[in-house]
Amino acid sequence: MNLFAISDLHLPGGGSKAMDVFGPHWAGHFEKIKRDWLARVADSDLVLLAGDFSWAMRLADALADLRALGRLPGRKILLRGNHDYWWNALGQLRAALPESVMALQNDAIVADGIAVAGSRGWSYPDPSSPSFAEDDKIYKRELIRLDLSIKDAKRRAPRSPLIVMTHYPPFRERCEPSPVTEIIEASGARAVVYGHLHGEPGFSIGSDRTINGVAYYQTSCDGLGFQLKELKI
Repeated sequence: MNLFAISDLHLPGGGSKAMDVFGPHWAGHFEKIKRDWLARVADSDLVLLAGDFSWAMRLADALADLRALGRLPGRKILLRGNHDYWWNALGQLRAALPESVMALQNDAIVADGIAVAGSRGWSYPDPSSPSFAEDDKIYKRELIRLDLSIKDAKRRAPRSPLIVMTHYPPFRERCEPSPVTEIIEASGARAVVYGHLHGEPGFSIGSDRTINGVAYYQTSCDGLGFQLKELKI
C-alpha cells in the first residue's frame, strides 16, 4: 500500500464556482489532480484528504463531488474543513458516501495496519482579537475532538503507526508549538497532514518539516501544483 495526501480541492458542489478567480493556475484544477491521481494511485492505496473538499452547502449538493471522488482509485479518508458546510449529520453522510470513501470525525480509521486520527482544528486564538472568546471556545472544542480521535486510534490499533489529520495548521504562527502539537507529540504520531493555507506567505510558513520526530506535511492542492503528495511513513 502506498500513502498519498491532498486537501482543499474546493470542488463546485453543484454550483458554478470557478476557482480561477483565485488565479489562472486554478483553471481546470480538478482535471490536473485527476490526471496525476490516475497515473499514480492504485486501488490498494490510501489517500488522505484534509478538508475543504466541496463548496456545497447541503449534502445533496455535495453528492456529485463525492461520487467523482469515489470513482478515482484508492481508498480515501475525508476530514471536514472550515468550508465543508454540507458536512452535518455524520450518520447521513456516511450512508451517502461511495464505498471507497470514509469520513473521519471524533473517531479513528485503521487501514492496512495504519491508524488515522484527527480533527478539523481552528486558528490559534489571538487574545487581542475581538473574536477571541468565540475562537478560544472553538479551539478548545477541537482539542477535545482531536484527543477523542487519537484515543480511539490507540484503543483500536495500539501498535500501528499513527497519522494525524487536521485541516487548520496545527502550529501557532511561524510554526511555533501549540496545544495541538503537544497532543500530537504525546501521541507518538509519525506524521501530520493539514491544509487550509493558500498562496504566499502561507506556503512558505507551512512547508514540510519534521519537528520533535513528527513529520508535518502541508497538502493544499495549489501548493502541491495540483498533484498528490506521497507520504513515506
